[in-house]
Amino acid sequence: MKKLAIITSHPIQYNAPLFRLLSKRKKIAVKVFYTWGQSEKEVYDAKFAMQRSWDIPLLEGYDYIFVKNTSKHPDSNRFFGIINPGFIQQLKKEQFNAVLIYRWSVFSHLNIMQRLGGNTKLFFRGDSHLLNNRVGIYSFFKTFLLKWVYRKVDIAFYVGKHNKEYLVKYGMMEQQLVAAPHAVDNDRFTTHADQWEQRAADERQQLNIPEEAIVFLYAGKFYELKQLDLLINAFKKLAGSQYRLLLYGNGRQEKQLKELAKDDQRILFQPFRNQSDMPWVYRTGDVFVLTSKNETWGLGVNEAMACRRPALISDQCGCAPDLIIQQKTGFVFKSGNEDDLLKSMQQFSSKKHAMELGKQAFNHICHYSLQWIADAIEEEVLR
Repeated sequence: MKKLAIITSHPIQYNAPLFRLLSKRKKIAVKVFYTWGQSEKEVYDAKFAMQRSWDIPLLEGYDYIFVKNTSKHPDSNRFFGIINPGFIQQLKKEQFNAVLIYRWSVFSHLNIMQRLGGNTKLFFRGDSHLLNNRVGIYSFFKTFLLKWVYRKVDIAFYVGKHNKEYLVKYGMMEQQLVAAPHAVDNDRFTTHADQWEQRAADERQQLNIPEEAIVFLYAGKFYELKQLDLLINAFKKLAGSQYRLLLYGNGRQEKQLKELAKDDQRILFQPFRNQSDMPWVYRTGDVFVLTSKNETWGLGVNEAMACRRPALISDQCGCAPDLIIQQKTGFVFKSGNEDDLLKSMQQFSSKKHAMELGKQAFNHICHYSLQWIADAIEEEVLR
């Protein structure tokens, strides 16, 4: 059986189901290497402003190891935050047919991409895009750097339209690019759907939200990149007592956002909810909103659509051209444009209309599956 090593910094809720699926199918032998060794324990999330560990199984059903990380400042967001001495030799010793690397922007991962060598195929998966790309001398040096970064990659699994454009710009050829669109474990959000809907209805009742209210929902971190101040300001201009804005989460902007919203009783805040709660949290809203000024993809959109909710998102979200069919699965507004956001919210004139779009969103997201990604990876390993 051919062997695949998957190299990523730490366990996350989006990757673990794919790793389990690959292992369960037994078409290839998979071993996952987590390079941020300290992530085996609970970590501090600066953007949530809290200690955080996910409450669903992330290490079950597949072979994995936490690699020793000797960085003096261990952190997956620092280039020198992940340093794994002897790791390349370990990979060569285990004789993998292919190595799949998630992210190049930490020292250990980039080192492997440049020095792995031998007959081992080098695969890459990331979700960067060209949105908000700077121009001028910075762009020149960035192009030079990234063409060097990707020069030894055999296959890149691109997650969507914008990501493919990025990879092409920085040197990848069409024959090196394989579609493997971003997906979540749809089953986790669709199984027991009736129970989740009832739990969401109970939550709305506890929050004194009328049954026929149209609820715009955000769930995630409260910090500047998400442009939640833009969302609140636009919502405050939305006329109608039937509307609500419900924000689940925590973060460094929390106090500021609550102050901004305090004069509108239609705006409600709820604390961070962990992963096991998300199937009902998304259903508490009627429309999922993601107003980020820059988002590599926005997997919350996948999750909300799996819960039969349409999405209203910024054009700076990487998933926009793939997941949003304008006026069918949701709406895309121009990032930073409060008036455009307001006009998009006004499109939801009734709960019935939101439900109709939600059905179309669900039908669309069913095509974005972990099975698609697994098929793509297995085919390239076995080729």
